[in-house]
Amino acid sequence: MSDPAAWSIFLPMSTRDPLDKYREKRAAARTPEPFGGETQLGPGVFVIQKHAARRVHYDLRLEIEGVLKSWAVPKGIPSDPADKRLAVHVEDHPLEYAEFEGVIPEGEYGAGEVIVWDIGRWVPLEDPAEGMEAGKLLFELRGCKLRGVWALVKLKKSESGDEWLLIRERRGAPVREDEVYPEESILSGLTVEQLAALSEGFDPGEEIRRLLEKAGARKRRVAPRDVKLMLARPREEPFSDPGWQFELKLDGFRMLAARVAGDPLLLTRNGHDATARFPEIARSLRKLPYEHVVLDGEIVVQDEAGLPNFQRLQKRARLSRSLDIARAAVLQTATFYAFDLLGFEGYDVRPLSLAERKRILSLVPPPAGPIRYTEHFEEEGERLFAQVQQMGLEGIVAKKAEGRYRGGRSSDWLKIHAARHGHFVVVGFTLPKSGRMGFGALHLGVFVPDDAPPGRMVYAGRVGTGFDDRLLEDLRARLEPLRRDTTPVGPPHPLGAEHAWVEPELVARIRFKEWTDEGLLRQPVFEELEEMPPTECTREPLISSHDLLPELAPVITAPAVEELPLTNLEKPFWPTDGLTKGDLIGYYRTIAPLLLPFLADRPLVLTRYPDGIDGKHFFQKNAPHYAPDWIRTERLWSEGSERDIDYFVADSEAALVYLANLGTIPLHIWSSRLKSPDRPDWCVLDLDPKDAPFDDVMAIARALRELCGGIDLPSFVKTSGSTGLHVLIPLGAQLDHDQSRALGSLLATLVVRELPEIATTVRTPSKREGKVYVDCVQNGRGRLIVAPYSVRPLPGAPVSAPLRWKEVKPGLEMGRFTIRSMPRRVRALKEDPLGSVLELAPDLLGALERLQARLGNGG
Repeated sequence: MSDPAAWSIFLPMSTRDPLDKYREKRAAARTPEPFGGETQLGPGVFVIQKHAARRVHYDLRLEIEGVLKSWAVPKGIPSDPADKRLAVHVEDHPLEYAEFEGVIPEGEYGAGEVIVWDIGRWVPLEDPAEGMEAGKLLFELRGCKLRGVWALVKLKKSESGDEWLLIRERRGAPVREDEVYPEESILSGLTVEQLAALSEGFDPGEEIRRLLEKAGARKRRVAPRDVKLMLARPREEPFSDPGWQFELKLDGFRMLAARVAGDPLLLTRNGHDATARFPEIARSLRKLPYEHVVLDGEIVVQDEAGLPNFQRLQKRARLSRSLDIARAAVLQTATFYAFDLLGFEGYDVRPLSLAERKRILSLVPPPAGPIRYTEHFEEEGERLFAQVQQMGLEGIVAKKAEGRYRGGRSSDWLKIHAARHGHFVVVGFTLPKSGRMGFGALHLGVFVPDDAPPGRMVYAGRVGTGFDDRLLEDLRARLEPLRRDTTPVGPPHPLGAEHAWVEPELVARIRFKEWTDEGLLRQPVFEELEEMPPTECTREPLISSHDLLPELAPVITAPAVEELPLTNLEKPFWPTDGLTKGDLIGYYRTIAPLLLPFLADRPLVLTRYPDGIDGKHFFQKNAPHYAPDWIRTERLWSEGSERDIDYFVADSEAALVYLANLGTIPLHIWSSRLKSPDRPDWCVLDLDPKDAPFDDVMAIARALRELCGGIDLPSFVKTSGSTGLHVLIPLGAQLDHDQSRALGSLLATLVVRELPEIATTVRTPSKREGKVYVDCVQNGRGRLIVAPYSVRPLPGAPVSAPLRWKEVKPGLEMGRFTIRSMPRRVRALKEDPLGSVLELAPDLLGALERLQARLGNGG
């Protein structure tokens, strides 16, 4: 599916350019409005522009299919759910119109002033194509001002057909009926009245220059590339002092942000130009209504809890392709927090005191937007530090209120780190290298009490610093009696002979920076062993930044399943069987505890049937840009498609229900996980009967089990949910995909040699001569099988059912395993017949040697 518009290929094509109507109303030579061309805006953008035309109104524009679907809202965006506002559907606008801020000349269509009142990402909560056709769009807005869920509902009695209602929903972000939004542009900081006054001599910088003149600022233009940054000295303990200001130490990139002769400039600490990497910030710098300004500050990207996330910022900074950068600028927006003013037009502000610089700086950025003023706290450093520690932020910076801005490290600025501490179970160690004593690093585990199953211990990473030689030897001596052959933590975890595992009895106190997106510790340091029960080592929940940093607070958190906006639950999905979309969702919710372990950390491919099994369907690899943030997606290069694919990863019941609500029936998965995409968990042999008897399929499956048993390989079996069986051999991620395929090929060759009358490795159906095809081709990177417990889009709603080997005998019927019968079956079985395929790591080297010996001996 083409990126960025994941829905677009399912919409009817029009022979008419969607922007024809827009261009018919405007003349490019007479208006500064854009007419379609290059833009640094990615998919999923929304904009609200305040437009002082004949009447002042607001224009809501949502990106769909590469254009901005637009509604004029005369009375503005409602904050009160009881307040329904008229929204008139108007012509589509080009995507780059989202950046337009200016004056449309008198006599032209829409004459008047236009400002960008808000901009950000919009997330459809239902299929936008269906919504446009049905006359209802339900969506979340994640902007600089607006955060929450709204609905557009078409009025059925509208004579023109263009009248809709815009309604605030109570779900999502907290609703404040009396909420008042700043009226200034989030880019320039101007109101529409100030924009109009520019032509009459209004000077936005006049007040700032007056204050600088009064404060005695030096008249000299500051060149950004000549600035030497002022740096803080470290300090161990926080303090309080009325002569100091205290700021949050944000976990981001230090930057200089400047507007020079109308052009934006972002410079890193080392003087490198980063302007193109952060187009959302460059856009705002370009729109600032000042001739020349130089700001010192920090760029951050926040996580779902609203906290600065350095790992996500690093991912942003590594992007180089313009399309990837444009997409990330909408989906993972960066913000520049300005904490100092160095230059303004013809003035050098650095010789002024910090207190004076901050007072004047507060007038420069817009009240809300990609560039923001960094608030500070007077005197109360210790109180702020305590809050920062509780929130898990990086620390605080103390600045002398009367201090000047001087390049280099200065005792006028002090940084006080607020490292996090935690207790972790020691689950293993790495063998020492290069003359190191004792061990290389300790492997750590932690319990996740809210996960399923309860109390599961997961791998938390390794710690290799904080030890001296004596401690390395002492700890190794304590670890040796605890050695064991297998790891006590669930996958994923490191593999290989250099990793040793121990009984989970010792507990270590660890200092660390943060949790990474992969659930591992960042910058851990060993402090000491502590006497406490290992089961008390639990991963702490995230603490929201809303109380201390409301401007960084998240828009919406992952909902409970009961809060998901489910649609069309009564729609028939299996009409002849009386089963609906609601039945499908109910099944996946019921079976989630058994299904999710097979989906965890694994790329997922959907086949969607929005109108049930008798309607049209389509294959979907790429997650759409509007997928909720709480659903994990991972980008991988697809050799077949020759592009990056953003795969869904279903790691929660809510994610599974969300995908089912999209009309997803079968779920197809990789054999490998994202932590080790080239190391599969299983080798699969797909027994495809085509026209062969199912008894032959079972006979071949039993022969494979006997063959595997003879070489000490465990094997498992499940139905395909269609006509065949899948035999799976656990690999424990010990082989790569080529080796897995080679193993499958050897097994297929031997079983065909043993049962030549009923088995074949010939792929072409017409040449199989009525035999069962033993398929080993699905053992490749990115190759798919239907997930265990997945539903199939066939009459009767059959399911790919894990089996006990004793069930593979005459009388076995596929029709026994359906969405109606499987919940009863799993309750009766009490355990998953296939579960161990995810856990076992057999002796593959010995098995392969025995297998090759049998092949060489003719059987």
